[in-house]
Amino acid sequence: MRNHGSMRGLYAITPEEPDTRRLLQRVGKVLEQGIALLQYRNKGGDKALRLEQALGLKLICLPYDVPLIVNDDLALAREIQADGVHLGAGDGDVATAREELGEHALIGVSCHADIERAQQARAQGANYLAFGAFHASRTKPDASAAKPSILREAKALGLPLAAIGGITPAHVPILRDAGADLIAVVSGLWDAPDPGAAACAYIDAFTHHA
Repeated sequence: MRNHGSMRGLYAITPEEPDTRRLLQRVGKVLEQGIALLQYRNKGGDKALRLEQALGLKLICLPYDVPLIVNDDLALAREIQADGVHLGAGDGDVATAREELGEHALIGVSCHADIERAQQARAQGANYLAFGAFHASRTKPDASAAKPSILREAKALGLPLAAIGGITPAHVPILRDAGADLIAVVSGLWDAPDPGAAACAYIDAFTHHA
């Protein structure tokens, strides 16, 4: 399992894609660019599809040594032996996830712009904290707004920080300099004509002038 120090760079979150073969092809192009983490997020698929897709993603992540995180579904994460789970509001607590997935699992928590939630998540044993939305998000149009200052404040908690929400490559340097270790992206990758090229643009923006 990767340590915290390598949790830097692009955090790719999968699109809602009912065609598993197409999903794996597209994700493969992004994995080739050298991402830090991959999250499987599918709110609409039935259980069989989600299991098929999650297993497929786990297999294609292995050669790249990229941890696979399952969004909001602890049972699925446990079933496929994913590297971790991401918990939003109402998705259960860190302690339960840790008990189910083991001490080496990566457990992330959505904190929005709430530093108290971040403090609680850290106290419960979270591995990384996600903040946002920093910009208008097509994936979550009703998401609460966050400012880069929340990243500077959260840096004192000593955990990797993920920034999410409508982020383009042009936004990346400001968020990175404010303290973001991970730039989490959904539509910025999958709405692009070439997701691989889009991933490369985000990674370049994160690594240049650091």
